Amino acid sequence: MKRYFILLVIALAAGQTSKAQSGCSTYYPLVDGANFQYTNYDKKGREDGQINYAVTNVESSGDNVSATMMMEMVDKKGNTYTSDYNIACEGNVVKIDFKSLMNEQMLSQMGDVEMDISGTDVELPNNLSVGQELPDANMQLKMKMGGAINMNTNVETINRKVEKQESVTTPAGTFDCYVVYSETKTKMMMANQTFPSRIWLAEGVGMVKQESYNKNGKLLGSMVLTQYSK
Repeated sequence: MKRYFILLVIALAAGQTSKAQSGCSTYYPLVDGANFQYTNYDKKGREDGQINYAVTNVESSGDNVSATMMMEMVDKKGNTYTSDYNIACEGNVVKIDFKSLMNEQMLSQMGDVEMDISGTDVELPNNLSVGQELPDANMQLKMKMGGAINMNTNVETINRKVEKQESVTTPAGTFDCYVVYSETKTKMMMANQTFPSRIWLAEGVGMVKQESYNKNGKLLGSMVLTQYSK
C-alpha cells in the first residue's frame, strides 16, 4: 500500500489539482454526491486496480467552495485502501490539502509511517486553448518508516502545455477534451527519473484519461474514467 499511496500523491500533484465549479471553473465539479471511478491499466492494457472518488460535505460562500473527497483505492490483488482529503476553491484557484491525506485512517493502513507533504499546487485556467503554456509545480514527500528508514521524494511537474482538442470514448461515455502534456521529474533516494504524461480533460467532468510514458515515449500505464455520476 505504501507504493500505491506514493503513486496516488504523484498523480494528484501531476494532473488532478485543478479549479472547481460554481464560479471557480468549468472543470472538476465539486457537487455533493458526485461519484467517479477510474480504472488503472498497465502497459499491456491489463487492468491494474481502481480508484473511486465521492464528493461530500460541499459548502459554498460566494466564489469560495470547499468539499471532502472520499477515496477508495483497490489494487489488482483486491487490497483496499480508503481515506479522504479536503479540497477548497478560493476565487479561481483550487487547493488540495495534502496534509489531510495523512489522517489516522490512512496511517493505520500503511503501518508504522510518518509523512510530511509540502509544495505548490498545479493550476489549470478556466479557459484553455491549444498551444497554451501552463505553470510548473512541485511537491516534496518525506516518509519515515519503522522509526528508522527515511525516504524523501521530490516531484516536479514541468513543460505543461495544451497540445490539442480531441474526442475520447471510455466506458463512461464520449467526451470532448483538451489534451494537456507535462513531464513529471521524480527524485527518490539516489534515483532521478522523468516521466512524460498526458491528461484528457472534459468540461464539467475533469480528467477522463491519463497516460504515462517512459523517456522514449513508450506507454507505461494509463488511467481511464469508467463510471461517473453527479
